[in-house]
Amino acid sequence: MGTEIKTWQVVSGKLQPVNTSLAEAGRRETQDLEEWIVSNPAIIGAGISIIGRQVPTKSGPLDLLGIDKHGNSVIVELKRDKLPREALAQAIDYASDVAEWSIEKFGEICTQFTGKRLEDHLTESFPDINLENLNINETQRIILVGFGIEGALERMLNWLSDSYGVNVNAVLLQYVRTARGDELLSRVAVISEELEEQRSKRKKFQIPMSDEPGEYPPDALKQKLTQYLSQDLWSAKRITKVLLPVLLREGKVTRDQLKKEFVQMGEAETERDAGYFLSLISQQIGLARNDFLRQVIGYEYHPDMPWMKETYFIREEYRDLVQEVLDSLNKN
Repeated sequence: MGTEIKTWQVVSGKLQPVNTSLAEAGRRETQDLEEWIVSNPAIIGAGISIIGRQVPTKSGPLDLLGIDKHGNSVIVELKRDKLPREALAQAIDYASDVAEWSIEKFGEICTQFTGKRLEDHLTESFPDINLENLNINETQRIILVGFGIEGALERMLNWLSDSYGVNVNAVLLQYVRTARGDELLSRVAVISEELEEQRSKRKKFQIPMSDEPGEYPPDALKQKLTQYLSQDLWSAKRITKVLLPVLLREGKVTRDQLKKEFVQMGEAETERDAGYFLSLISQQIGLARNDFLRQVIGYEYHPDMPWMKETYFIREEYRDLVQEVLDSLNKN
């Protein structure tokens, strides 16, 4: 038998069990439970900000999408009743799709749901976090939310967490309507918050990253570069409009110089915004699959912050090729 929460009300000095389901109270999963969690995500875990609701995925709509203070994406699957073991498979299916999403897609989802840019929303949610050091969606978390849990599913969650450090948890809620009509919602997590916090800091299911450049012949490299820069993605546009032109003009350029260039060229309102945009560009360059970008764009890491790219430059043998690609894109 899985974990459940029981509630008793003290009436005339005696305990009386209170058993009220959402359905019995006329509450609905999508219209009530989701809204409650969006209004205060702390009920499913500390340091989580919700950026999307009923988000389309390849496997159907994801109930809630969040980002935590470590930059992990948070996949939230809700059930109005007891959590079945199938809920885990469904959430993993969602997570496998979300893992491939770009930061631009997260930005679009956030703007559509909150009316704010992703960076502004996260700054408000986590004022003590430096967004430049946050790698969005590098790791995925799964949180299953329900009003009970099948014993088999609880064993699976504990096994995945203890044996493999998988970042998955279940939060069990208890809805209560008192005799006076007050509505209460209590919760317990299958995996302790302390252990879940440790899991959140780990780098499980990472998107593959690399510093290795590609080795494509000129024609194939030109085709890949053109194809990537032609995408309707903010980072691709910023690489085309700012990064590559500045590197062609100036040679080796520091991160601070690039932040100033972003502001001067009207692509960022402040240097803080520019720093965030550069972090997104850095992440795109570092993706293992984008080895063609690293073939033309070289970089050096900061001596005191070895995770941060400090200087950028275009490799000398590819300067003409990059200029040809930019000229071609500007004509179209």
